[in-house]
Amino acid sequence: MTESSANKLLNGDSCHRTSNGKKSSKNGFVKNHCLFQQPQKYHRHRERDQHVTHNSSLYEKPFAESFEETPLLVAVLTYMGYGILTIFGYLRDFLRHWNIEKCHVAREKEEQKDFVPLYQDFENFYTRNLYMRIRDNWTRPVCGVPGAKMDLAECVSHDYNWTFEQTGRVVKGVINMGSYNYLGFAENTGACADAAVEVTEKYGVGVASSRCEMGNLDIHEELEQLAASFLGVESSLTFGMGFATNSMNIPALTGKGCLVLSDELNHASLVLGARLSGSTIRVFKHNNMQSLEKLLRDAIAHGQPRTHRPWKKILIVVEGIYSMEGSIVRLPEVVALKKRYKAYLYLDEAHSIGALGPNGRGVVDYFGLDPKDVDIMMGTFTKSFGAAGGYIGGKKELIDYLRCHSHSSLYATSISPPVAQQIITSMKIIMGVGGTTLGADRLRQLSENTTYFRRRLREMGFIIYGNDDSPVIPMMLYMPAKIGAFGREMLKRNIGTVVVGFPATPIIESRARFCVSAAHTREMLDTALEATNEVGDLLQLKYSRREQPLPSLGWMAEESLLQD
Repeated sequence: MTESSANKLLNGDSCHRTSNGKKSSKNGFVKNHCLFQQPQKYHRHRERDQHVTHNSSLYEKPFAESFEETPLLVAVLTYMGYGILTIFGYLRDFLRHWNIEKCHVAREKEEQKDFVPLYQDFENFYTRNLYMRIRDNWTRPVCGVPGAKMDLAECVSHDYNWTFEQTGRVVKGVINMGSYNYLGFAENTGACADAAVEVTEKYGVGVASSRCEMGNLDIHEELEQLAASFLGVESSLTFGMGFATNSMNIPALTGKGCLVLSDELNHASLVLGARLSGSTIRVFKHNNMQSLEKLLRDAIAHGQPRTHRPWKKILIVVEGIYSMEGSIVRLPEVVALKKRYKAYLYLDEAHSIGALGPNGRGVVDYFGLDPKDVDIMMGTFTKSFGAAGGYIGGKKELIDYLRCHSHSSLYATSISPPVAQQIITSMKIIMGVGGTTLGADRLRQLSENTTYFRRRLREMGFIIYGNDDSPVIPMMLYMPAKIGAFGREMLKRNIGTVVVGFPATPIIESRARFCVSAAHTREMLDTALEATNEVGDLLQLKYSRREQPLPSLGWMAEESLLQD
């Protein structure tokens, strides 16, 4: 990339040597999250590591994201923890092989011993020896509506998490910090619930047919017209499943001879869709415009491999909010690159639609951009709308094409009428149809709750990732023993959280993920913060405080992890 082109448009991330408390890239540099080279300095607050973009040409407000580097000692102890668990896993496999210890896992039959193994060796090993130790964190049945508070059915295991049985006891009033209920529409009372009941009585619970046969109802037409108006696009198409919206529509849009440029942190549905399409896939570093522009320049300059013919299409695939990182896409810069290199842009707003922007219209609204700048606008109804399914919005020609070529439109069952009505009612509330201010109030409450919860966690000394405006808040745990211990200790204090580890995250970046909702009151957030602070002190999770003692090994003393 020449200096002139960099100065004219996108000058990727400026880099400098990293120091403690800063997240470095693979080459040992730290990202500054800036676009153009500017004479002004980027101010870094001492109490937290923030990267702020001040660029009046593309951003209406500072773009602030924080990603602290894993402390060296913590990283070493984390690797040691996984190493110890792996050694014990091989030891237990040895005992199982000689029938000294009972094996609960599914195995190949004796007559199939010469067949190719059905399971991948390490994947199966990891599941039975590491994941199984903390499996109880993901086997808690929810009783009722997963709103701001929820009820959980208590389960116990008598064979070290291989099987579970319910005790009959219900843990009531658990503060729900794990659901994507951003605007609080997951409720069984109110306008949405009443409207869904009426539609159920009129249409029934389902139509058992695809849209192109007998499953197209007037309520589906109404939903698509309303969604198009909400998004600010010409037309939209809805689907019964959010995952299939990505995995089945990308193959309809690209194919052999096309190039897909995918962010390295894209969701599995986007990755699957790109692979099923048969297109060439190239991955760029997360939110790194220099990496993306390099791929675009190479694609234009060199064309397809071997033949060097021009690519039929170049499709850039990004998300609005990345659910594991709490990061927001740098959409103004992506749009600028897309226009410069004549590429197409596919934007997945599963987590950002309804949760970002002054009008709740997602990341496009958040940055004040024109919806026409995004070629394919995708999103789901499972988060902010308290329903199910997904949508794609764009030009009428695009939607008409997908109606005839999308597998999830041609072969999949259409959205259930009560679910469609739930989406319609909640969307109208967000839009303020009829003069209601409930949607605006919930958007404002979500923003206030997000800011408050992030600020308090930082003040307590926890390392958290992501953008300041993202309602997805990852809090770093790092060590394997602390993944299970954090979830269990929080539940003891009546707080429901999601804990995530390898392979869903890098091996040294295990985390707890809080999802803030507009339905959370300040008292609920304070209760969750108090419990987090207490558990953080118990497990020594406040890694960003230099005056804190060095973290313990954890895997040696944590009985709740080893369990045996």
